[in-house]
Amino acid sequence: MIKVAVTGAMGRMGSGIIKTILNQEDLKLVAAFEAPNNPNIGKDVGELLGLGKINVKLESSENLDRVLRETKPDVLVDFTIAHACVENVKIAAKNKVKLVIGTTGFTEEQREEILKAINENKVAAVISENFAIGVNIFFKALEFLSKKLGDYDIEIVEMHHRYKKDAPSGTALKAAEIIKKNRGGYFVFGRKGMTGERKKDEIGIHALRGGDVVGEHTVIFAGDGERLEITHRASSRQAFINGVILAIRFVYEKDKGVYDTFDVLGLKDVK
Repeated sequence: MIKVAVTGAMGRMGSGIIKTILNQEDLKLVAAFEAPNNPNIGKDVGELLGLGKINVKLESSENLDRVLRETKPDVLVDFTIAHACVENVKIAAKNKVKLVIGTTGFTEEQREEILKAINENKVAAVISENFAIGVNIFFKALEFLSKKLGDYDIEIVEMHHRYKKDAPSGTALKAAEIIKKNRGGYFVFGRKGMTGERKKDEIGIHALRGGDVVGEHTVIFAGDGERLEITHRASSRQAFINGVILAIRFVYEKDKGVYDTFDVLGLKDVK
């Protein structure tokens, strides 16, 4: 039985992850955390989610260190916000708890702090901008297309619900990094005013926000006389949650090291 703790437990992703964990025979929820100002601190998580009592109360993230020592989870899943995630990772790694991290919006300095904590404490972690299986096939296709269509103009357009806090999305930035790695170039975030002609090595990135859109990402390869578009649309957060469950099982089997969803899905060496 894999014992799991979840931070951001009442959020859109956190609550969905908990509901799915409770339906798995090999996973057990042992702790759940929210920000200290959450009015539901101390209440039973199952009752808060309409599932009935499960004898796991919602804990304040201020008590993360103590509760991890008491409940001894194998894996901590973090879908919070960047600055909170950094502190959560430090505490979990110190307690030798393995990690699945889906939080996005990190600065380079924050990402370095996370990697330092993981490596110095010799724990295993899966870090991903997007856990959906289809999105990772999308990423793999971009590796191929950006090599084969390297002289085409490339633009990335993403759209999310009105409540998303960071822009562009971590998925859009990951897509841009894949393209840059395979054909070079530099990022242009939107355009305004007299920008002049488009440069061949630009990788345009555009963020749209509105409604209840779970997540849409399109990469456009525009050449002379033709255009190729590749799109991933998520209609439900369950697409991401299913990938998180796979990542929990994957990281549980690892002693140490930093992995991503290509590792989880066995896509690393697919050409």
